[in-house]
Amino acid sequence: MLLGRCSRWLTALCGALLACGALAAPVTVLRVAAQEGTEPKFMPGPQGGVIGLCIDIMHAIERIDPGLHFEGHQHWMPLVRVYHEASVGQQDAVCAMQHLPDREPQYRFIEPPLFNINYMLMARTDDAAVINSWDDVRKLGPQAVVLANRGFASNQILEQLGGIQIDASAASTSMNLQKLMAGRGRFFLHRTPGLHGVLERGGALNKVRILPTVMLKAPLYMALSRQLDPAVAERVRAALEQMARSGELDQLLKKWDE
Repeated sequence: MLLGRCSRWLTALCGALLACGALAAPVTVLRVAAQEGTEPKFMPGPQGGVIGLCIDIMHAIERIDPGLHFEGHQHWMPLVRVYHEASVGQQDAVCAMQHLPDREPQYRFIEPPLFNINYMLMARTDDAAVINSWDDVRKLGPQAVVLANRGFASNQILEQLGGIQIDASAASTSMNLQKLMAGRGRFFLHRTPGLHGVLERGGALNKVRILPTVMLKAPLYMALSRQLDPAVAERVRAALEQMARSGELDQLLKKWDE
């Protein structure tokens, strides 16, 4: 009799716990980091926090699939280190990475793409150069140095083009803007969205102009470590697909495309 009452009591207790979510499935944590120098993907926010397009994308995935949680996006890390840690399984996801052939063995690129970027050249406002193609850059000779961020896809793109004088020694966009304004490079290759905001925050609005020609277009993806459970990768894909269908990805891009 006593055992029966205890059994019924335990059954009722378990039901109550399930009803209030105390015995819900555990949350899967995806380790990430805030990527230095990648505005507007990641930007300094108020009170020392990190904001940006990728923060919004990760929060949206968590809202769609509450069993997923991104951890570490409030801690800054150089982009090169982010890529390395994800390649060896020390991080689980890299937000908004370009899908280059040499990256395929290290990362799983999730469809659909998060957004598209345009690579643009910048020059000083007193430079009258007219650039309609990469051949126009080559014709300017060895003094037409193109600046790029070290470890970014723009550097690899320039190397693959051939015949372009490249300086990718600077690790950040702000450093390359300073080099451009100081005449230590003729052009700076960087990408939209958010390029006007980069110039404004870098104090370069009246000193640097964005050349009108789009030099290259490319989609960016959520890239996951190859060590991550494929079932988790499928959950991320399903959430992103829902965001693409609903138009939420486009809305988030518009919010940060300044």
